[in-house]
Amino acid sequence: VDVRLHYNLYDASLKGADYDLTTIFEQTLVKNHPEHAVTFVENHDTQRGQALESTVEEWFKPSAYALILLRKDGLPCLFYGDYYGIDGEFAQESFKEVLDTLLYARKYLAYGEQTDYFDDPNCIGWTRSGNEDCTPLAVTISNDAANNKSMEIGSDWAGQTFYDILGNCSDTVTIDEDGWGDFPVSEKSVSVWTIQD
Repeated sequence: VDVRLHYNLYDASLKGADYDLTTIFEQTLVKNHPEHAVTFVENHDTQRGQALESTVEEWFKPSAYALILLRKDGLPCLFYGDYYGIDGEFAQESFKEVLDTLLYARKYLAYGEQTDYFDDPNCIGWTRSGNEDCTPLAVTISNDAANNKSMEIGSDWAGQTFYDILGNCSDTVTIDEDGWGDFPVSEKSVSVWTIQD
């Protein structure tokens, strides 16, 4: 169980723009032993009111789940409380809609070679090249102001239009003749880009 990654996600959620997103996987099990890593954002021990409380702030949870669900390494585990919400004194909101979209992307789109664009402390991204059954995927995350990331999808996809399936960015991205696109992300947000039907 990748506890170090959980604490990195927790720290990132507390520090906001002061956290260097390029280091989000530093000292983690998923980076050093990906074949053995169970990744998680939250669990019954880390939720509010528990002895090991280290709850990832709500604004960062969609980004945190994108980081465990849409990358090639690790075996991700969703927390019941993040999916269904928690009532009572230590209430926690439900992320069902966001998680359903991310789970769809994992099941149908998150395949193929992964290329990381971890070159900005406040804006990171990566692409998955797809395979014969699915189209490519691009992900952008910001912990500060709205930003964008130039990433390569491949010249086979030149002229194709991508959209954010999470709906956090209303813009679309057209892949240029060399196979690159300029993928935006809203302030303190995550966008998951795939081909528009």
